[in-house]
Amino acid sequence: MRTRPSPYAARVFLDTRFDPPHRQRVAAYAVILRGAGPGKEILLSRLAPYLSVEERWTLPGGGVDFGEHPRDGVVREVYEETGLHATVSEFAWVDSAQRLTSDPTVAQTYMHSLRIVFEGWVPNDSPDPAVIEVDGSTVDARWHRVVDVLDGTVPTVATVAAALAAITPVRRQRLAAYALIRRDDEVLLTRIAGGGFGSGRWHLPGGGVGHGESPRDALRREVAEECGLDIVVGTLLDVHDVHVRANAPGGRFEDFHGVHLVFAAQAPGTSAHVVEEDGTTDAVAWIEVADIRSGRIEVTDVVHAALS
Repeated sequence: MRTRPSPYAARVFLDTRFDPPHRQRVAAYAVILRGAGPGKEILLSRLAPYLSVEERWTLPGGGVDFGEHPRDGVVREVYEETGLHATVSEFAWVDSAQRLTSDPTVAQTYMHSLRIVFEGWVPNDSPDPAVIEVDGSTVDARWHRVVDVLDGTVPTVATVAAALAAITPVRRQRLAAYALIRRDDEVLLTRIAGGGFGSGRWHLPGGGVGHGESPRDALRREVAEECGLDIVVGTLLDVHDVHVRANAPGGRFEDFHGVHLVFAAQAPGTSAHVVEEDGTTDAVAWIEVADIRSGRIEVTDVVHAALS
């Protein structure tokens, strides 16, 4: 597991004149984001009153059991504290902090906290979070706006802001090929299935180009899967691109750059139907161009670009 050095690690210079017991704790946490812009949210857990009498929120996660991999530990802890099934990244940010415990009811201890913080994500259609464990270290789980966390409106432990600064969204670039298929005053479009970016909007048929795959071959394959048509690919009409920061279909928050090659194409047959199951397309239809231009049919930017 690759780690990043932490500029936020709290360091305590220990007094060597006395030597109380030493204790080390390894814990794993997840930064789980959804949405974008001012509405972007982070999943947080509220500390139980015995840990903080005042309201205080932290990243979901907790102690790693002996022999347990930290990634397995954080997935288990996120479920116990929020009821959600998370996936976490391969890489982590590691924070190390030392302190002398101040609880007057117990003997003083030098505490070394090692916190392993992963980027995490949950499916876009996940239910509202709810605490599963009983008598645990957290008593509530909610989505909070990131801006409210950063400006102090939502009271959090210091690790939350530090982890947000250290963990950045994954950057992904995708090359895709799409077809502009006309029939008189109509154009063939596909509807984006639920759970993905732009779900419910109509889009040009086509999709991602595989590594080493010809864009024209990829386009023929994708249109056959999405529309059941064997098309003839013509000339390249446009190179379109889109840059968004949003949740991918699987729930991961991404800094996404899509590059779209738009080709003119012909379809010998006109009876289109979706072939692939559980894919990114849930409908295909011939749509009047006038309905697209008037805004009656909601389409993606690449459709407008292709028609212009």
